[in-house]
Amino acid sequence: MSRALVLDTETTGFDPATGDRVLEVAAVELVNLVPTGLFYHQLIDPEREVPEEAAKVHGFTWDMLRDKPKFAEIAPALLAFLGDDPVVAHNAPFDFAFLDFELKKAGHPVIDRARMVDTLVLAKKRFPGLPNSLDALCRRYGIDNSMRTAHNALLDVQLLAQVYLELMGGKQPDLALASAPRVAAPAAIELDAAPVARAPRPVVPSEAEIAAHTAFLGKLKDPVWATLLGGGEKPGG
Repeated sequence: MSRALVLDTETTGFDPATGDRVLEVAAVELVNLVPTGLFYHQLIDPEREVPEEAAKVHGFTWDMLRDKPKFAEIAPALLAFLGDDPVVAHNAPFDFAFLDFELKKAGHPVIDRARMVDTLVLAKKRFPGLPNSLDALCRRYGIDNSMRTAHNALLDVQLLAQVYLELMGGKQPDLALASAPRVAAPAAIELDAAPVARAPRPVVPSEAEIAAHTAFLGKLKDPVWATLLGGGEKPGG
């Protein structure tokens, strides 16, 4: 069994080093690339104002989040859900940088970067030179993202899980041969009818037809069958 988590965060800005914080985190569980239905989702009090530019992206203001738990309070449950398995994210270094900051601030070890799987890197290898945003990949793979009117971590991880499946080879990465139902071979069919006796009808050429055929073969120079027969003579010669 291969387990992985698809993760996304929403933040107050672009850089935790300048004081930006995580305000939403979501993750869905995949087993053998297929969502199991288990997920983690939490809105978080960022403990600071949310700039208007960021609020336009995800729709959250600080007033909407003041009654939510702080990151330090949710960190143990988040880490327990992530376990030790690979963590998949789109532009993963962005999310990992924020999680590093928040986990260190809360007194927890950071997530090992060896566990990081970046779908943006995978998409750029698959589609070099093309737009590879989450929306662009959804359109390319025919994934319905019509509900994505604003960035939302829970919706984004659900969409990204479908994109990741496609990037890893589609809906049947192993062709599902092992789980395909076995089909019994058809039984032999017995025929009750008696065999029909057929009289042989040999085709006998006339003397004129034999003469015409011999004359035609006599016009051929060094026919290959003469060598193969070992005589070196032309038929009829």
